[in-house]
Amino acid sequence: MKIMKYSTRKKLFGFCLVLPWVVGFAVFLVYPLSQTILYSFSSVTITPHGTRTEPVGLKNYTDVLFTDPDFTLGIPTYLQQMVFMVPMVVVFSLLFALLLNSHIRGQRVYRAIFFLPVVLISGPILEKVRDVGATELPGAGDFFVFEFINTQVPPLLAAPIQYIVQNIVLIFWFSGVQVLIFLSGLQKVDRSLYEASMVDGASAWQQFWKITIPMVRPFILLIAVYTVVDISMSSLSPFIAVIEEGMFAPSQGFGFSSAASWLYFLLILAALAVAFLVFGRREKDILKQKEKALRKRRRRLARQQKRAARRYKIRG
Repeated sequence: MKIMKYSTRKKLFGFCLVLPWVVGFAVFLVYPLSQTILYSFSSVTITPHGTRTEPVGLKNYTDVLFTDPDFTLGIPTYLQQMVFMVPMVVVFSLLFALLLNSHIRGQRVYRAIFFLPVVLISGPILEKVRDVGATELPGAGDFFVFEFINTQVPPLLAAPIQYIVQNIVLIFWFSGVQVLIFLSGLQKVDRSLYEASMVDGASAWQQFWKITIPMVRPFILLIAVYTVVDISMSSLSPFIAVIEEGMFAPSQGFGFSSAASWLYFLLILAALAVAFLVFGRREKDILKQKEKALRKRRRRLARQQKRAARRYKIRG
């Protein structure tokens, strides 16, 4: 009997370990996606014997874009969420991470408090919270500051401020996971960089822009991408209700919802592309920044050594 080689047995064992994931990926992802593509170009009818599909070409896509008003009316709302909420979540999560990364009492308790909304932000609970108005600051628009903004500031600048104030609670709620990601990035920054900058007389503001931001820039891109997907898949998205309600509507059905899902998928891809352009940065640029910082540190050490040598000569 021929004995199997050790390398072949090792590869076979690894394949057996990966096989359940491959089967699950094919059954629960590839097959449903292929079915939705088929449904988006068909008229789907549910019968006692299963589903019956009839090809209709691009009719479902034209119905979504030009016949049904809910999908097209949801595009401005979705763009508003991407333009205002995503940058604000990135900014607030970074600020919270900086606060939680400082040496304060009860640090673990505060981290749990900031992460608690992630556990409670499921779809039904978030909808109930929004229905009772708990996601807004009541009476915030009555302050004289906002009255001044509404009357004196141009509408193009006043609209973002009003949107942020009205949705400030949601922005805090969507910052839980992002705070933890920023914390992990801040804890990896070499403390000697801050110490060396303090020796050179750098202020806290200069340390933030020259050290903290360049070091956590890869995490900013990661958080921006995560936030885009998180908001897009939450009940805040105006398209989720359109897709769910259209599945069982007599005049629409699974074909309509499938076409709406793929169009929504293209919108999410466009939002992710914009996030890459705005928050992304090439790895070469990051390496150049690190090399530049190392050169500055070497020059600084060389100057310190020269000053120490001069003092030694003078004393001698």
